[in-house]
Amino acid sequence: MNTEQEFTVTVADIRDIADKVVELTLVAADGEIPKWEPGAHIDLILGPDLVRQYSLCGDPDDHDTLTIAVLRETVSRGGSAYVHEHLSAGDTLRIRGPRNNFPLHDSESYRFIAGGIGITPLLPMIRTVARQGAAWTLHYGGRTRGSMAYLSELSALGDIHVHAKDETGRMDLDTILTPDPDTLVYCCGPESLLDSVEIRCAATWPAATLHIERFAPKPIADAATDREFEVECAQSGMTVQVPAGTSILAAVEAAGIPVLSSCREGTCGTCETVVLDGLPDHRDSLLDPQDTDVMMICRSRARTPRLVLDL
Repeated sequence: MNTEQEFTVTVADIRDIADKVVELTLVAADGEIPKWEPGAHIDLILGPDLVRQYSLCGDPDDHDTLTIAVLRETVSRGGSAYVHEHLSAGDTLRIRGPRNNFPLHDSESYRFIAGGIGITPLLPMIRTVARQGAAWTLHYGGRTRGSMAYLSELSALGDIHVHAKDETGRMDLDTILTPDPDTLVYCCGPESLLDSVEIRCAATWPAATLHIERFAPKPIADAATDREFEVECAQSGMTVQVPAGTSILAAVEAAGIPVLSSCREGTCGTCETVVLDGLPDHRDSLLDPQDTDVMMICRSRARTPRLVLDL
């Protein structure tokens, strides 16, 4: 069984920071605030069946508080509506993490691209590289300036280009993504932006240059060809058949094997599981094809007839 420590936190402050965006400042209710690095996120446990992931957007050097910013989604699955409608200063919550599937790598130069609330995981990165003296630029897009969180702070940090759609239209990605072999690209935002950035970087930038964070799962293109396969669970000693159309997570849970999970759509990383034998077919939004030693079992499948997992 994969496990992860939970913490109790208190909402020290909640404030509006942009149109439909609130910022929560969290402090430890018991023990200490866990340490984290830029790109990390936490699970906010809002109810028995309501767990949502939010990027940490505070300062990693602040060991007293955690900060998240939550957009009130037009079509909410329950998480953002709960935060906006029910949480107040003084409330206590359980959290899991931090967990980091979007780490900041060392480079002489960075190009950050954010769309809307996608600024949240990038803000701590920008603070960090600005302190370190690395070269960086940010292209930040949104519907209006009023919808774009942290504009004032970002402008004070350095080279920021604001692309408010009602003023200038969409970002010109062909110009923004002029190749530079010494620069890493970090991008977070809506799927349309991520797809456009991925296409351009794949065509003209060196491999492994682009790093992206998704808030929604990638579409699965080849689900129609899925086949049944076998999973041996090394810890439990059980072997489970995984039919087409059923996730590994659902199959092992049905067999009575407990697994920690959250989003169930391949974006949060909670169900990451060690692969002991066989080749995973990554369907998540986090891992690359060369990552054969771990997999997200809520969404990914097998390229071989059999997998052995550390479950």
